[in-house]
Amino acid sequence: MAKLIKIHQQNPQQRLVKQVVDRLNSGAVIAYPTDSGYALGTALGNKNGLERIRKIRHLSKRHDFTLMMRDLSHISEYAKLDNNAFRLLKKILPGAYTFILEGARDVPKRLLHEKKKTIGLRISNHGVVQALLTQLDEPLMSVSLIIDGYEFYDIDDVRDAVESQVDVIIDDGYCPPEPTTVIDLSGGGIEIIRFGAGDTSFLE
Repeated sequence: MAKLIKIHQQNPQQRLVKQVVDRLNSGAVIAYPTDSGYALGTALGNKNGLERIRKIRHLSKRHDFTLMMRDLSHISEYAKLDNNAFRLLKKILPGAYTFILEGARDVPKRLLHEKKKTIGLRISNHGVVQALLTQLDEPLMSVSLIIDGYEFYDIDDVRDAVESQVDVIIDDGYCPPEPTTVIDLSGGGIEIIRFGAGDTSFLE
């Protein structure tokens, strides 16, 4: 049964954030709120956590996991991008966007799309996410919490669906699912794969 931890978005309690980070460092899978609904996450090196998330979401090996990052300072460790792409990311992040980028050479294969060798990247402006990543000091492997037959608007919805399958659920109350806008930069251009919460008018 998952441990339920209530953390304030505007003023995250560092003591509670540390509890979650300690659990992540010990191999936990968490359900946590973002600026585009709830997500599932686990520490970057946690292969077992990755497989548990695949099982919860019924994901194939081809599904892109997203690196949830605190900021752009270490992006070159995980993805290749030119100056134009970097300027674009710097201009609009943090926000409700997922960027598809070509993976850097040293990125573990389990994080990359099997055929395209791409990686998804997010920088959320949600206070709880930022607090977690500041203490964790590395990205989270993450996917949106989407399960057939369920809608995730608040903590009760999350508990009903995954309480027995994850280790920690962070309670942020009402957190409606509005998917990120997905922008593919891996081919050298700008391709919008999915229109979502992030504004795209700046691309027109």
